[in-house]
Amino acid sequence: MRVVFGVLGPVVAWDDAGESIALKGPRHRAVLARLIVARRRVVPVTRLADDLWEDPPEDATGAIRTFVAALRRALEPQRPPRAPARLLVTEGPGYALRAEPDAVDAWRFERAVTAATTPPPAGAPVALPFAGVSTTLRPAEVLARLDEALGWWRGPAYAEFADEPWARAERSRLAELRLHAVERRAELRLTLGLAAETVPDLDAHVAEHPWREHAWRLLALALYRTGRQGDALAVLRRARTLLVEQLGVDPGPALRELEADILAHAARLDPEPGSAAGRVWAQTAAAYDRAVPSGARARLESTVGLLRNLAVTGGSGLQEARRHRVAAIAAAEELGDAELTARVIGAYDVPAIWTRVDDPEQAAHVVAAAERTLAAHPAGQEAARARLLATIALESRGTRAARGPEAAREAEEIARRLDDPALLAFALNAAFMQSFDRAGRAPRRDEIGAELVTLSARHGLSAFEILGHLIRLQARSALGDLPGADRHAAAADRLAERHERPLVGVFTGWYAALRTAATGSEEAAEAAYRDAAARLDGCGMPGLERGLPSLALLSLRVLHRRPARTDEDADWGPYEPWARPLTLLAKGRRTAAAAALRDVPEPPRDLLFEALWCLTAQAAIAVGDRETMERAHAELSPAAAELSAGSGLLTVGPVSRHLDDLAAALR
Repeated sequence: MRVVFGVLGPVVAWDDAGESIALKGPRHRAVLARLIVARRRVVPVTRLADDLWEDPPEDATGAIRTFVAALRRALEPQRPPRAPARLLVTEGPGYALRAEPDAVDAWRFERAVTAATTPPPAGAPVALPFAGVSTTLRPAEVLARLDEALGWWRGPAYAEFADEPWARAERSRLAELRLHAVERRAELRLTLGLAAETVPDLDAHVAEHPWREHAWRLLALALYRTGRQGDALAVLRRARTLLVEQLGVDPGPALRELEADILAHAARLDPEPGSAAGRVWAQTAAAYDRAVPSGARARLESTVGLLRNLAVTGGSGLQEARRHRVAAIAAAEELGDAELTARVIGAYDVPAIWTRVDDPEQAAHVVAAAERTLAAHPAGQEAARARLLATIALESRGTRAARGPEAAREAEEIARRLDDPALLAFALNAAFMQSFDRAGRAPRRDEIGAELVTLSARHGLSAFEILGHLIRLQARSALGDLPGADRHAAAADRLAERHERPLVGVFTGWYAALRTAATGSEEAAEAAYRDAAARLDGCGMPGLERGLPSLALLSLRVLHRRPARTDEDADWGPYEPWARPLTLLAKGRRTAAAAALRDVPEPPRDLLFEALWCLTAQAAIAVGDRETMERAHAELSPAAAELSAGSGLLTVGPVSRHLDDLAAALR
């Protein structure tokens, strides 16, 4: 079990499922907090006693041992009796918490802020280590990461230990880092032409921290860039009054220079040329805000258009788009206008390539709203009906319900009848998501991808053209045509660069690792998969992120006919049932593996269907489970001519090899 610690607020711990871990009483949390402050270094027991009590009791050492023992049981519940602790360890005269660098929110926050505090030239990339991975990001991406990092704060750092001397310096340091982060975020927003968006946050920031001259300067500059010269000068006067009357000091040269530049309308106060798009955005948004009443229904439809664009930015943008989409649908339904609700639901035609739903609860909400709207929608509006049906098919992917395929077929029929290219592209995406009723459907998906590429290129539907290439990348991988898959990966990357679609690189990067696995050495493939795993961090697709890196490495071991690794820290995510029998076999626990195999569910009907059945087949062969072997053979037979690479992400080799293994074991 992986444990994550939070100290940016009350001290807490979460398990790998995101559930809070009970840390017992305040002394237990104090011990944990004190060890986190020490940053993996040993804290002697005598020092702990002095920090926990003003006047340590005679049995302080024994009490601390009791606290530590209780914490170990909470943090490592699966540790066998008498086995040495791996997280909260005893070393020399005391204890240390050997948490990983990304396991404490304050440590992650510090790395993110440190990397983002030195602004690069406008538009230049920023090297930003995040969650242990070094990546090169542009200002907009750094801004998104800073927004995310600031969102980790749940209150003052080490909140319940505000009066403890041992926490004071760390609390002050983190508070200062947070102020720097807020101001760095404002700088990035100004760089990107988002001055209007910057003003409210900076206004609150200077009200709470009035002695920070740099914050006053940023606020005045933001006001000036939104056309509010008088307000900018008033802010500078307010800053001067506070500094002179409260501290007895004059404003620094930066504030004085800015005031002179504002009065002179200095050209250097204007945004960099690269921020022209940002200025247009800010000005247009302000004009829309003035012209369209706050309660106008047009705002809901405009919002969905923004969310559609936000979704393809990846990272927090994708997650925020999904969250606000549900809210927009709910707001439309509250108005009782079925036509409006249909437009709000159907306008979110964001191309989807991954067949596992990121948030099943959100998907269920969308499907239910679409079904209600279909029932109430006026007859005759076929295009709106098709979009609702396509939405139902997309959001119900991976389920076994008959409704998904039915909705996809009807949506496609309507789109073809209406001869509407954009509607047909959306419906084909739905058809793709419902093309996993059995193994061996790669040829059908290749047909869908080819039609999407041709249709989208003809009608300028760039997002669906990229989708078509990614679908063909997957299908050609499954059909063993790696040169063909290479061409589609390259085409997708070219389009993604031209149209700023960062998520595409996640899939093409993983395909490159799959190709190495299929054609290169095990060592090279393992390194490629680890590099690909780094691309998943923060991509905003939890349905793709969780468990995939571990599953890829397991698949690589099976591909090379080697036993699974027995790494207890592996995060299998939703793939744990299929991995467990093989990991138990690797530990020599054949009886337990056979029992685990009996509990393995049938793989979801998605891109990993063949790969998961291949893993199940190998486990069944190893334990002699004839019934499971027969089921695996029957399920995999339609894909006998394929490579177990339909996901475009990982492979367990040719399906025929696993069928041969099964046939030999069944004889």
